[in-house]
Amino acid sequence: MGFLDKLFGKKEVSIQSNSDFWNWFLEHEKEFFKIVQEGNNIHKGFLNKISPKLEELHDGFFYLTGMFDKQTAELILTPDGNIRNIYVIEELINAAPVIEGWRFTALKQASDIKDLVFKYENFQFNAENIKFYPNIHKSFPDEIDLTIVYDDFVEDKRASITNGIYLFLDNYLGELHSVTLIDNLRVIGKNEISEELIPIEKLKDYLIWREKEFVEKYEGIRHNTENDSYAGFEAKGKDSGVLIGIINTDVLGWDKKASHPWILSVEILFDGTKNNGMPDDKTYKMLSEIEDELMIDLKDCDGYLNIGRETTSNKRKIYFACKEFRKPPKVLDATIKKYHGTTEIDYEIYKDKYWQSFSHYEQN
Repeated sequence: MGFLDKLFGKKEVSIQSNSDFWNWFLEHEKEFFKIVQEGNNIHKGFLNKISPKLEELHDGFFYLTGMFDKQTAELILTPDGNIRNIYVIEELINAAPVIEGWRFTALKQASDIKDLVFKYENFQFNAENIKFYPNIHKSFPDEIDLTIVYDDFVEDKRASITNGIYLFLDNYLGELHSVTLIDNLRVIGKNEISEELIPIEKLKDYLIWREKEFVEKYEGIRHNTENDSYAGFEAKGKDSGVLIGIINTDVLGWDKKASHPWILSVEILFDGTKNNGMPDDKTYKMLSEIEDELMIDLKDCDGYLNIGRETTSNKRKIYFACKEFRKPPKVLDATIKKYHGTTEIDYEIYKDKYWQSFSHYEQN
């Protein structure tokens, strides 16, 4: 068998599951450990080798590596702020075997702010030159809206500075808290201050307090949609075509919207050229089947509310308000895989505590 391997080359292992990846990693871990320990050719010898294997599992992996201590190499997997990939990374890391000399970490972890100093595009970020204050909105009391004040702010470098602030918060708060606890964030300079400044090292305690208050306020709250009323809407779409919406008007009038702060927006493309952009009978049946399957997996009693759907030229959108953000992407990834080659499906999941995405329906 060894002779045949040399003659024809070893067959490349296909990565179809988390266990496939870790079995492959185990075969190379000593070589990888040596590369990380020596600090030479880490990209070529390690990261560039695990990258295509991770891509076989799921797209959107980013990684950091280095020596955690003298005896332990660490591999950190991160979605780089992409909410929909958090569950993928957490499940992969949870499936990791115990390998002597290795530490595997899901998402960037929190750091001691006293040790946190770094440069990004010629700007330095640290606890001394960053302050904050919260913006309180009476109409949206649960919203965590922050203004970050950076001492060295330059308007024409706003994008770079904002990216630097996000990186600073990822490392200070930990990536999970940074991307899930803050609803809105704006970066300004000292000349735009409108409130009393708070040292940035107090932000973590502020967020923990607000999150604890939020969880206690909405813990256990569910909405049963079985007897809800639905209304049809028709309007002119952006492309001048017709937009037809069917929306759960009862749930839109609910006064506990913030209990389901994550919005899942599912987009399904279809060919409606023979029916003025609208689905024909066969397509309509398929679209209904997909929505029914999603509702089986994303039940209202479990914290997933079907708000409604919109159909416009060659496109259907289905909306859910969700209690949490991990299960919906997992369900949609499986749905995309199931219908691959039949129809094109994509989705996004984002924070919208007061469902402002649907305010135009409430006004109507």
